[in-house]
Amino acid sequence: MNRATPKVTVVGSLNIDLVCHAIRRPDKGETIIGDAFDIFTGGKGFNQATAAARLGAEVSLVGSIGTGPFGDLLRTAIKKEDINSRFIIRRTDIGTGIATIVVEPDGDNSIIVVPRANMALTTADIDAATDCIADADVLLLQLETPIAASEHAAAIAKHHGATVVLNPAPAQPLPNSLLGYVDILTPNQSETELLAGIPINSHDDARRAAETLRERMADTENSAVVLTLGEQGTLMLTETTSELIPALPVQPVDTTGAGDAFCGALATALASGENLQSAVKFANAAGAAAVTVIGATPSMPTRTKIERLMSTTHADLTEPQGK
Repeated sequence: MNRATPKVTVVGSLNIDLVCHAIRRPDKGETIIGDAFDIFTGGKGFNQATAAARLGAEVSLVGSIGTGPFGDLLRTAIKKEDINSRFIIRRTDIGTGIATIVVEPDGDNSIIVVPRANMALTTADIDAATDCIADADVLLLQLETPIAASEHAAAIAKHHGATVVLNPAPAQPLPNSLLGYVDILTPNQSETELLAGIPINSHDDARRAAETLRERMADTENSAVVLTLGEQGTLMLTETTSELIPALPVQPVDTTGAGDAFCGALATALASGENLQSAVKFANAAGAAAVTVIGATPSMPTRTKIERLMSTTHADLTEPQGK
């Protein structure tokens, strides 16, 4: 990493995750008995901010929570992670966001998010955080808060020369006015299919869909789509490069936080001055590390864990056959 203290500002959601472990998802109208239950802090904004903070970035989080015990849990967690919480609004008229998650034995999950206070974030709240957005090397956004607030934050960031990274999750149609501020877009396969309108059944499909999205973005000469494809790796598409960066092989136990770890690591690496290819490789390792731990926020990895995974995987891949 090149810069001593990379600065990342995250505008995004803060939730409490209610996690049920079960042999499978219930069918329509069916009740099944689960194996375990946990409560974790979460929300894409908080998870990604946590990932960046654990990886050494100076992180500010702009968001909205409610009062009551769930809000208290998040405030305690934010302080523990050493994240600047000055611009997290605590609202008395609406509750903290909630996610209910079912995790199956292979680590796959299904999630229902009820945004609540997250959707109360306003452009006025963004204006109040102008200084920390303007001072950031990277602004990191997702779609669990109002698009108007994200677009306003992106406009401020671009005006002050920050790199804008948008994780378009959960998937929904996006206006060109927002994409026009985005430097790096980080969709997964299903999000790409929805945004580009192209089913992805091959590497060529993925590249064509990514190019369709890149053409809608801020500056097609410098913009990039970083399309995460799970076990298949990550497709990095720029004006001059189309490269599939392999995933790191791990045994997953819970995939809930993988995308958030990826985005937080990508933002930190870019804010540190790394080039995009290097940043994506680092983010791939962060996502792989995250799926080995249960829970979203608990799975956000440290730099030591990522570097150990990258080193071990490299050794495994280069060891001569027969040894």
